[in-house]
Amino acid sequence: MLLPPSRSDRLDALRGAAIVWMAVFHFCFDLNHFGWIREDFYRDPVWTWQRTAIVSLFLFCAGAGQAYAMLNGQSAGRFWRRWLQVAGCALLVSLGSWFMFPNSWISFGVLHGIAVMLLLLRLGLARLPNAVLLALAVLAIAAPHFIQHPLFDGRWANWTGLVTRKPVTEDYVPVLPWLGVMLLGFVATRQWPQLWAGGAPRPLVLLGRWSLSFYMVHQPVLIGVLMAVQTLF
Repeated sequence: MLLPPSRSDRLDALRGAAIVWMAVFHFCFDLNHFGWIREDFYRDPVWTWQRTAIVSLFLFCAGAGQAYAMLNGQSAGRFWRRWLQVAGCALLVSLGSWFMFPNSWISFGVLHGIAVMLLLLRLGLARLPNAVLLALAVLAIAAPHFIQHPLFDGRWANWTGLVTRKPVTEDYVPVLPWLGVMLLGFVATRQWPQLWAGGAPRPLVLLGRWSLSFYMVHQPVLIGVLMAVQTLF
């Protein structure tokens, strides 16, 4: 079988588009935090549905990227280096959020979720046929609607997603249902890698290739700029 190129501009561009959307969303969130606008980011569907769409794009791209890498014969060493970067950044997010939001710090946000789900894919799920993975994706998405227990409501177990109430946190991306979205991206790409063939806008491609770095620096930069403007005016 002819291997696809080592990188896909289209896949990187889709991830880049998700980054842009996320940055705009977070900028609005920061404006609200500083009192410059008044919006309910936790209950208003205008914002909650945007968050769902953004997270879905990231996880779909993460699954697609893992399938693309495996089709190219990505070595275990390269996978683990990248995984350690994601896991390390997840710890930094937890630490930073604890300083800024001590009552709602992030114990299992999008990077934590991606780190755990990538392990599940790489160490077992990727060996399963596409039909089985699609069935698991449906089950993963449906599970939190049918299986809930107070046992999972604590901070050290809510990562499963089987909670009876959403935890008080600034970001929450549990394994269930979000593993289902990653599996969909993985299956779609493994089945049809040609989906990602062709060119894409270069700025989005570059953003997508540096998505983790952008993710880690954009909020400190946005918050720092808004704090500086608030001090001046």
